[in-house]
Amino acid sequence: MTARHRENAARRTGVGWLAVAAVAAVAAAPLACVAPDGGGLTVRLSIATGGTGGVYYPYGGGIAKIISEHVEGVEATAEVTAGTVDNLKFIASRSADLAFGLADSIDDAANQRGAFADFGVVPMRALAVLYDNYNHLVSVTATGIETVADLEGRVVSTGAPGSGTEVSAFRILEAAGVDPDTGIRKQSLGAAQSVDAIKDDKIDAFFFSGGLPTGAILDLASTPGRTIKVVPNGETLATLQAQYGSLVYHDSPIPPSTYPGMEETVTVVAVSNVLVVHEAMDADLAYELTRVLFEQHAELAAVHPMAAVLTLESATAGSPIPFHDGAERYYRERGAWSD
Repeated sequence: MTARHRENAARRTGVGWLAVAAVAAVAAAPLACVAPDGGGLTVRLSIATGGTGGVYYPYGGGIAKIISEHVEGVEATAEVTAGTVDNLKFIASRSADLAFGLADSIDDAANQRGAFADFGVVPMRALAVLYDNYNHLVSVTATGIETVADLEGRVVSTGAPGSGTEVSAFRILEAAGVDPDTGIRKQSLGAAQSVDAIKDDKIDAFFFSGGLPTGAILDLASTPGRTIKVVPNGETLATLQAQYGSLVYHDSPIPPSTYPGMEETVTVVAVSNVLVVHEAMDADLAYELTRVLFEQHAELAAVHPMAAVLTLESATAGSPIPFHDGAERYYRERGAWSD
């Protein structure tokens, strides 16, 4: 792929110029780069994350930092992207080396469904299951929105194009009997843009699939004169599991202490986040990347609360795709692997 082709592809998928430059640099790196064994050329890795208002980007920045500082001969950079769907396409094209992804979209990408029906199967493997994403449906109390069904006829952001939020938002709406194409006045905004729009009374509600807490939603909840409303959507779980399986979707509570203005626990649909790589990644490199996640876990956990939940046991449970051989070797050595 030429530099111009990469730039055009990035424009189509909404990736910023910084990510374009990083992808171009990775693609231009000499193919002679070796695994981290103390010799040879530096291996430069690109980590596809998400928008700046979510958890992926700061978490990815933390992973890039510990890789660069603690894996000899390797430098990593976290890149802003539209989210999961684009991230997995970058893995397929080898434009990114690691990527954050939601289990439902990963399942689609592995089976050529949904957004990947015409794209093809993505040849990827898991390094670790990182944490749960909570499918936030956020409004403010002044709108009177109490349920997913109340979105009928409202102006709603369903997430940035090419994001995992968009995939899950459409599915939750359909499970609640709301047509995402005709039942709402749809906007396609990322988390930070959605918060700005709701502050300006341009939208009534927005979906965002993210960890706890999500920075952009904290910003909204802390805005004077606005009282946040986190709308429950857990009632759609049975329908979602019947359609897509219990491995992909489960329900989890958002405690009232998560965001200022919440008065009670809200149950929402949750989906696992998985750190993935191309299946052709060198096994020793995959081993080292997995190792550093746990040996430098304290440093990683200081970056964001969601990074703190990573454990050897949770990292190996809930992936809809096989693990990379290098990652599996590390987990076996640590006694955390179960056939």
